[in-house]
Amino acid sequence: MLRALLIMAVSFFPAFASAQGIKVGFGDMKQDSSLPVEVTAESLSVNQNDGSAVFSGDVKITQGAMHMTADKVNVFYQEGQVGIARLVAEGNVLLVQGSDAAEAQKAEYSIENGSVVMSGDVMVVQQATTITADSMSVNLNDNTAQMHGQVKTILRNQ
Repeated sequence: MLRALLIMAVSFFPAFASAQGIKVGFGDMKQDSSLPVEVTAESLSVNQNDGSAVFSGDVKITQGAMHMTADKVNVFYQEGQVGIARLVAEGNVLLVQGSDAAEAQKAEYSIENGSVVMSGDVMVVQQATTITADSMSVNLNDNTAQMHGQVKTILRNQ
């Protein structure tokens, strides 16, 4: 209820929303970033020299309850290649956490701190509410998000 009131209040003050960004909830449950990351794609290219890999073509990523799809995903490994440090998804990015979904042109997921930064025509859909912005920072550990730049909220009666 508080989240809905906050979104309504901010939507009536677009200058405040654009200048300060807005905070919203994202996802229904906490994300466990220690869970394995499963990636499927049409192709994979690995570079042992710089510790990176590129998945391309219908890329699907799953980690616990978090799902992400994109045209291409660059995977950067931790030093010593003992685990994944971060994922950079590009092109038609879709992030789904619980019943919430976000679209963007680019997303960078830092595995270690459980954060996702999305940019380029960001659109979040939460039930009957749609929020658009230039960028969004998501904390998957506490299910919060902050929207920045030209934030616009559309509220619909269900």
